[in-house]
Amino acid sequence: MSSLPENTLVYSVSRLNTEVRQVLESGFPLIWVEGEISNLSTPRSGHMYFSLKDEYAQTRCAMFRMKRSLLRFSPAAGDKVLARARITLYEARGDFQLVIEHMEPAGEGRLRQAIEQLKMKLDQEGLFDARHKKDLPALPMTVGVITSPSGAAITDILNVFQRRFPAIKVIVYPASVQGNSAAAEMIEMLKLADQRNECDLLILGRGGGSLEDLMAFNDEALARTIFNLQTPIISAVGHEIDTSISDYVADRRAPTPSAAAELASPDRMHLRDSVSQSLHSLSSGLKRLLKSRKTEVRHLQQRLAILSPARQLQNNAQQVDFIAMRLHNNMQQILSQATTRQKQLKQRLLANSPAVNLQKQRFKLQDLDNRLMSNSPAAKIALTRQQLASHSHTLEQAIKNKLAKVEEKLHSMGSRLDSVSPLATLSRGYSITRNDHDDIIRHAKTLQNGDLIHTEFSDGKVISKVERVKS
Repeated sequence: MSSLPENTLVYSVSRLNTEVRQVLESGFPLIWVEGEISNLSTPRSGHMYFSLKDEYAQTRCAMFRMKRSLLRFSPAAGDKVLARARITLYEARGDFQLVIEHMEPAGEGRLRQAIEQLKMKLDQEGLFDARHKKDLPALPMTVGVITSPSGAAITDILNVFQRRFPAIKVIVYPASVQGNSAAAEMIEMLKLADQRNECDLLILGRGGGSLEDLMAFNDEALARTIFNLQTPIISAVGHEIDTSISDYVADRRAPTPSAAAELASPDRMHLRDSVSQSLHSLSSGLKRLLKSRKTEVRHLQQRLAILSPARQLQNNAQQVDFIAMRLHNNMQQILSQATTRQKQLKQRLLANSPAVNLQKQRFKLQDLDNRLMSNSPAAKIALTRQQLASHSHTLEQAIKNKLAKVEEKLHSMGSRLDSVSPLATLSRGYSITRNDHDDIIRHAKTLQNGDLIHTEFSDGKVISKVERVKS
């Protein structure tokens, strides 16, 4: 029987190691550890096992194959290194150990730490902010390159420009890219290029190298100079895995000088294809436009046939004649009615008037005659005829103006039609030759000896007989 109290928690070894590992991994973030490598072992699996020690203690370390492949140096026993690691426990053996994520020589580590501190400072000041980045020109005609004139970088850049777009002019601003004076020389050349304002784009770059080789590109003064440039700039320092502060400050970053030249230059083959496509689109658009204009001309011709000025003039003339006839008939009817009424009044006066009032009735009759003459249908007819003549003249003038405008438009459309007419082409000295089936002959090889051909000129046709066909 166990002497432990009831409900006492008893750990198994595996459970203990598991929970200890979880506590260690959750309780510590990634840390940096500096020490000397000892007990180095590299089995066939590709992993690496060693110890990190100082003069007072040591701890086991493991670096797995994927992380080891990213190392830029070959670790050896006795090397002093700076490692970034996470703390864990190897459960199977209960060993406390560090799993290494990154490792570099201790001296390089101090340089990298200084770079990280400067990077954080400049980032807080906003030198890396994307809103300060300038757009690169789509088609720069002059590119300035700040690099060593004897280095491989300028050769790579020129080769890419020659392949992609030889028309780009390259101006080299020589400067050291390595050593104590490199940063100052590059600053001087950058300011000179920006001041002269002769380049559409600048490239600052060099080939790859160790961290010490690239330290000039991590200079604070150089970073601030790049930030204050008015000319767009591409930073192309080192290879894919190398980044420098100049990469973060520049408007664009390229992993290599060749990649920077690729970013800076358009592809001439792509431009040629784009121009060809644009020409094709323009040609197709012109053909569609010409077809549309021809259709429009046909529609206008049909409308002209319907709205012919001569036909409208005939219709208007017929309408004028009809109105004149109605007016004449109305005037005749009014005149007839007035004459009949006058006769009736005279008869009534003569039949019913006493002798004593004869003179008075005569005066009254004379007054009626005068009033009748003042309101005579003949006078109204004359006035109406005068108005009709005026309206006829106005209508005739309007029809003439309308006809002139239509004739002018028709003449303009005729001129446009003549410009694309085959007859106009014939009048310039060309001809069209057809066979007996009225097909146009485009190639001599379609004819045979003895064939009759019809040649059409601008002023007539000629019928010929083929005697011989020459290729």
